[in-house]
Amino acid sequence: MASVFLYHVVGDLTVGKPELSEFSETETVGAAIGAIGDSAEGGIPVWRKRSVKIPFENAQSRQQRFIGILNALDIVAFLARDDCLADQEKAINTPVSEIVAPANSALKVVDPGTRLIDALEMMKQGARRLLVPKSLVWRGMSKRFSILYNGKWLKNADSFGGSSSTNALATRPSSSSTSSIQDKFCCLSREDVLRFLIGCLGALAPLPLSSIASLEAINPNYCWIEASSPAIDATKKLPNDPCAAAVIEPTPEGQHKILGEISLAKLWKCDYLSAAWALAKLSAGQFVMGVEDHMNSRSLPDIDTHSDEIAGEETNAAAANSNRLRRKFSSRSIGFFSNSSSDPNLSIGRSMYRGRTAPLTCKATSSLAAVMAQMLSHRATHVWVTEIDNDDILVGLVGYTDILAAVTRQPAASAPATLDSNL
Repeated sequence: MASVFLYHVVGDLTVGKPELSEFSETETVGAAIGAIGDSAEGGIPVWRKRSVKIPFENAQSRQQRFIGILNALDIVAFLARDDCLADQEKAINTPVSEIVAPANSALKVVDPGTRLIDALEMMKQGARRLLVPKSLVWRGMSKRFSILYNGKWLKNADSFGGSSSTNALATRPSSSSTSSIQDKFCCLSREDVLRFLIGCLGALAPLPLSSIASLEAINPNYCWIEASSPAIDATKKLPNDPCAAAVIEPTPEGQHKILGEISLAKLWKCDYLSAAWALAKLSAGQFVMGVEDHMNSRSLPDIDTHSDEIAGEETNAAAANSNRLRRKFSSRSIGFFSNSSSDPNLSIGRSMYRGRTAPLTCKATSSLAAVMAQMLSHRATHVWVTEIDNDDILVGLVGYTDILAAVTRQPAASAPATLDSNL
C-alpha cells in the first residue's frame, strides 16, 4: 500500500487528461445541462471570468476565480421552483451564477509532483476537484522512490496553495516556456482517483478483498425521506457529499426499507424539465418510480396541478401543460423503470421499484473492490448498504470519502520515516 500512496504522484493520474475548459458563471442553465452530461460525478466547476486580459494566469489566481460545483440536482431543484415552472424559457436562459452554491474549498490546486497520499488527504477533507498545472516536460511516470533524490527530500518547484507535498523527479521548464505552461491546467475528480486505485488492487492487498464493514467504510449517517412526503422536501436537507437522499418506507421495527433515491446520480442524464415538474408535484415515492403515460390523474391522488388556483382562460392552459409534463415524466423520458402492467388503476407500491430506478446497493459483507467496481461501472457517487439477510433494509451508504478514508486508514507513514533514518 505504501508503494501506491507514497511513491506515486498526482502527475501519474493526469496522463491523457484534456486541458481544462472553463464553464463561466455567465453561461445559461441550458448550457449547463449539456455540459453536465459529459462531466465527472454529475457536476461541473463554475468559474468567474478574468477581470483583466493577461497573457497567462498562475494557479493562485485560477483558484480565486473558482466559485463552486454545479450538479444535476441543483438544476432540477431550480427548475422545480414555481416561477421557473411558470416560465420555463426564462428559467433555461438564467445565468448559472444565480444557482451555483459558492464552495471555493471544493477545489484545490496541487503540483504535479504532489504525493498521492497528500492528494487523498485533501479529498478526505472535502476537496472534490484537484486543479493540476500541465507541464510540457512532465512525463507522467513517477520513479518508485521519487520522493527521494540523491539522499534528499524533493521540494515543490512552486508553492501551490501552501501545500507541503513533495515534487516528483522532473525537469524544471525553461523561463521562456514558463508563461505558456502556467496557464494550462487539467482537472482531476475523485472518480479519476478511484479508477487509478482500482488499477492498483494488487498493490493494495489485502484491502480490496476485505469487507466494507471490517474497513469501517459504511457511513450510517445518511439522508432519507419518507415515500409519502413531497419529493421537493428532499432538496431542503440534502448533504453536499454525497448529494443523495434515500426514499424509504418505515417498518414497524423502526427500520428503513429503501425504495429508491433522489440524487444527482439518478438525475445526471435525464429530461430536466420533466424531472423538475415531478419533483415539485409528486411525492417522493412517486418521483423515484416515474409516472407512466397510461396512468391517469385518478391514479395519482397526491399530484397537485394548481389548476384550482388559476382563473379564467389560464386554467385550461395550465392543466394542459401539467398533463403534458406528466406524460413526459415516464420511464422513457428520464430513464426510470417502465411498469410492465397495463392496469391503469394500479396503485403505487414498493414492488415496482426495480430496473434503472432501483438504488445501487451492496451488503455490509461486500468487499471494497466490489463496491469500487459498482461505483465506477455505474458512474455513481455512492452505494447504499443493506442488511446481510434483507436486501431492502438500509443500514448506511458508502461514498468516495468513505472509500478514501478506508484505504488510507492503515498505517502507511512508516516508509518515509525509515527512509529518512537512513539519510
